[in-house]
Amino acid sequence: MNVDVWQLIILAAVGMVSGFLNVLAGGGSLLTLPLLIFIGLPAVEANGTNRVAIVVQNISALRSYKNSGILSWRLALLCAIPAIIGACIGASVAVTIDEQMFRQVLAVVMLLMLLITAIDPVKRYHLAAQNEKFRLRWPMLFGFFIIGIYGGFIQAGVGFLILMVTMMAGIDLVRGNVLKVVVILIFNLPAVVIFAWHGQVDWLLGSVLASGNAVGAMVAARMAVIKGHDWIRRVVTIVVVGCALRLLVL
Repeated sequence: MNVDVWQLIILAAVGMVSGFLNVLAGGGSLLTLPLLIFIGLPAVEANGTNRVAIVVQNISALRSYKNSGILSWRLALLCAIPAIIGACIGASVAVTIDEQMFRQVLAVVMLLMLLITAIDPVKRYHLAAQNEKFRLRWPMLFGFFIIGIYGGFIQAGVGFLILMVTMMAGIDLVRGNVLKVVVILIFNLPAVVIFAWHGQVDWLLGSVLASGNAVGAMVAARMAVIKGHDWIRRVVTIVVVGCALRLLVL
C-alpha cells in the first residue's frame, strides 16, 4: 500500500504516546489500532502490525528496567505460562464476538480498573509486595490465563487487566508494570509469528510504529521507577477514564 511521509511521521508520533501509556498503564493500542486502519490497513492486518510495535516497545522498556532491581524473572515466567495458553484460546474466540459487545465489555473492564486503583489495595491493606510466596497464588495464575484469552483476542487494554490482577495480589504498581511488560512481551511473540505467517503484518508501518513505541516505552519505564506507585496510580486513573468514556460514547 502507498503511504506518504506525513502518515509515517504521525504514526511514529502516536507510537511514542502509545508506548508511554502502555508501559505506565495501558490503552495505547486504542490510539494505534484506529490510526493503522485509517491509514488503510484491514482490521486484522492492523491488529497484527500493532503487535510488532508492542514487542519492540516492551523490549525497550525491559532495557530500562533491567538494572532497577525490581524485575523477578521467576514470577514473570510463571505468570506468562498460563497467559500463553489463554492467548491460544482467545485467538479462536475473536471471530465469534459481536464488535459492539466487545467495546462495551472493554469499557466496563477499564472502569473496574479505575475502581481498583481508587481503592489502592496495596496501601489499604499494607500488603507485603516483596513476598513472592504471598503473591504467587493459584487465583493470580488463573487471572493471567483469563488475561491471555483476552490478549489473544485483541491487544487493546490488556495492560489494565494485568494491573488489576497484580494489585489484587498485593503487588505495587511499579513492580506490576514490570511484570506486565514481560508477560505481554512473551505472549505477543507467538502472536506476531502467527499474524506474519498468514501475511497479516505490514512490516514498514510496523517498524515505524515500533520506533515511536520504543522511545515512549523507554521514557515511561524510567519515570515509573523514579516517580513510584502513587504517581503511576494517578496516570492509570486518567487514562482509564479517558479510554472508557471513548468506548462508551463511540
